[in-house]
Amino acid sequence: MDQQVPSSLKQSVIFSHKVAQLSKALWKSVEKDWQTWIKPFDLNINEHHILWIAYHLDGASISDIAKFGVMHVSTAFNFSKKLEERGLLHFSKKENDKRNTYVCLTNAGHDLFLKTLESYQPNTYGVFEGALPIRDLYGKFPELSEIMSILRHIYGPDFIDTFEQSLSKFDEDFKEVNGRLTKLETDNKTNYSSEGA
Repeated sequence: MDQQVPSSLKQSVIFSHKVAQLSKALWKSVEKDWQTWIKPFDLNINEHHILWIAYHLDGASISDIAKFGVMHVSTAFNFSKKLEERGLLHFSKKENDKRNTYVCLTNAGHDLFLKTLESYQPNTYGVFEGALPIRDLYGKFPELSEIMSILRHIYGPDFIDTFEQSLSKFDEDFKEVNGRLTKLETDNKTNYSSEGA
């Protein structure tokens, strides 16, 4: 694919710096709030993110976790290994794919992940609180469609498609009861691995 020359070098620098500065500031807030949220469960952000991806993809490869978790493969493997040692993930190989390592949640990992969701408190999340004036003004939260379009061009359509599917799955799997998230019981309940649990 031919790269187009920016119409203005100056505008390119301004845009790149604006995205970098705003992304860094936003991530700092998200990182602080996310760490505070999961600290009682003795998890770090990478571990919690891996549990989330394993929940959504149900048999994710380490490559999938790296791709959708936006982390290096060695980071995905090392933190997955720590979760396996805690009995929260199970490693396996597929009969038709011996090259890749796959992970799935154990029953303990599934239960811990659900407990983290049940403990979430929106008023402790700075980004959520910061978006409330927009929701109050327009009746909805920002769609972030321009950011998603940028990321679609950087990481590819699979990245955004999987992200959107995970949000849909989350919406279908959980309901809010008395200000808490609760997993809906389904007839097709997934059997999580009990190995290591």
